[in-house]
Amino acid sequence: MKIFCILGDERSFRSKSPVIFSSVLKRVGIRGMYVPFKIENGQIGPAMQSLRVLNIDGANIAVPYKETVIPHLDILSEGANIIGAVNTVVRKGKILKGYNTNAIGFMDTLEEIGFNVPGKTALVFGTGGIAKAIVFILNWLRAESILIVGRNKNSLAGIVNNIGGTALPIESVNDGPIKANILINATSVSSSDESPEFAALVDKCDIRECEIIMDVNYGRLVNLWEAKAQQKAVQFLDGRHILAHQARRSFSLWTKIDVEAKEFLKAMDEEF
Repeated sequence: MKIFCILGDERSFRSKSPVIFSSVLKRVGIRGMYVPFKIENGQIGPAMQSLRVLNIDGANIAVPYKETVIPHLDILSEGANIIGAVNTVVRKGKILKGYNTNAIGFMDTLEEIGFNVPGKTALVFGTGGIAKAIVFILNWLRAESILIVGRNKNSLAGIVNNIGGTALPIESVNDGPIKANILINATSVSSSDESPEFAALVDKCDIRECEIIMDVNYGRLVNLWEAKAQQKAVQFLDGRHILAHQARRSFSLWTKIDVEAKEFLKAMDEEF
């Protein structure tokens, strides 16, 4: 019996990952389960020790622990170390190794839709763990420029200094037109109900030469980023494809089995 889990705050119980991974485990003939756990603030260290004690084979790390989990791991992959965020943990014996499949999953998604990054300009909203992964990949793929929008100036400076890009304080977003061939939302906000003020700011944002808008979130009945894409008459992609690709990478790390991303999308479609 293989046991996997997702560790986060109360949002873990709303995640589609348990249904998706459990479905794929069944499809490939692995006897196992994937369960959500809510971790109280300040308890991510004991949670990591629990993976060792309970012999849990692997875990996904969700908001808000993608960065604070790092001191409690034994080893980091090169990418996770550079990005400074972890979303996948693999247990081998008592050793826990952290990976960042957000980054490679985002790159796989770009490849799937045929978006060539070299020489393109990017605008990224957000400064959390997934934003760091996205900026890392855009930089690695040689984007011409990457503007990073955020409220916290220290977080912005951290990404710029450690990974790359140029900081754009959120209060300056509507100071003038912004050239961005690709816009990515890496915040948790995707509907006006979640933040009317933020939605109004995005609606007014003057994006030029945009080709595609991507949102890392999914499942919103009314999506402000989709509305922005319609306003600009460009392609929109929500987080389902990114989730499918990063899930495929996590699953491979845990099981050594490479399952096509379309199988994870199929599991999502059945759930939705």
